[in-house]
Amino acid sequence: MEFQHKSVLLRETIDSLKVKPGGIYVDGTLGGGGHAFELCSRLGKDGRLIGIDQDEAAISAASERLSEYKGQVTIVRSNYSRMPQVLDELGIGKVDGIYLDLGVSSYQLDTPERGFTYREDVPLDMRMDQRKPMTAADIVNAYSEEKLYRVIRDYGEDKFAKNIAKHIVRKRQEKPIETTGELVEAIKAAIPARVRATGGHPAKQTFQAIRIELNGELEVLESSIDRMIERLNPKGRLAVITFHSLEDRIVKHKFRENEQPCICPPDFPVCVCGRVSKGRVITRKPIIPTEEEEKENNRAKSSKLRVFERV
Repeated sequence: MEFQHKSVLLRETIDSLKVKPGGIYVDGTLGGGGHAFELCSRLGKDGRLIGIDQDEAAISAASERLSEYKGQVTIVRSNYSRMPQVLDELGIGKVDGIYLDLGVSSYQLDTPERGFTYREDVPLDMRMDQRKPMTAADIVNAYSEEKLYRVIRDYGEDKFAKNIAKHIVRKRQEKPIETTGELVEAIKAAIPARVRATGGHPAKQTFQAIRIELNGELEVLESSIDRMIERLNPKGRLAVITFHSLEDRIVKHKFRENEQPCICPPDFPVCVCGRVSKGRVITRKPIIPTEEEEKENNRAKSSKLRVFERV
């Protein structure tokens, strides 16, 4: 399948970076190269872009999309959590901007064999980096009922998490759950018929939860933001697009923490902890898609963009 992914909040994201001709920028989630192409068009001939992605199909698609800028673009197959190491290996200290477009791509969702879909019966995979040995099937079949419950509750925010975990364990006792269709059957059995009839797809939240757990998405995000801010030049910006409340909460908290790092008790007359602000939050409220973009791209509806500027 051809790599297809419509970039969300495209101009808003690149505009927010205040791109400097001749600057150095990092795309931590390169995908098909949509945001990167827009950024490269503003870089000037002396600018440079480092593109990082862990998905082999994305690397291939972006390489083709950005071919006219190949002298200015360096593409690395890795997770954005390794961004500091990638920059070190390239001999780059500080950069002028970094951006992330989080979550799963349209290509990953729409390619059945990748095992992200709950709409077709295919092998249960969900790996963003296919070099890793562990798949979603391993989680579904090996996690205890209590651990499955916590994953579905915390990452899927599903009120039926306890019953879903119970039905998954019951079904896997008959035989291992190996396909997305088999997992959907277990989930449907755990949710009352009246709820299935009125809500969205009953498996959506559980699939999200298992994907997040498998790929360590929230841990990677939380552990990476401070280190990315450290690599920004003065006035350099970090822009992050999120797609659900768990991601957005982390970004909002980490940005505030870097803006106001003081940990002294509120009743202290002066700060004695010595922690210094690293910059300022540009977006007091997140930037969201226009109604027009939401109509053109249904997957844009839940997206939010937050921006931080280094002092």
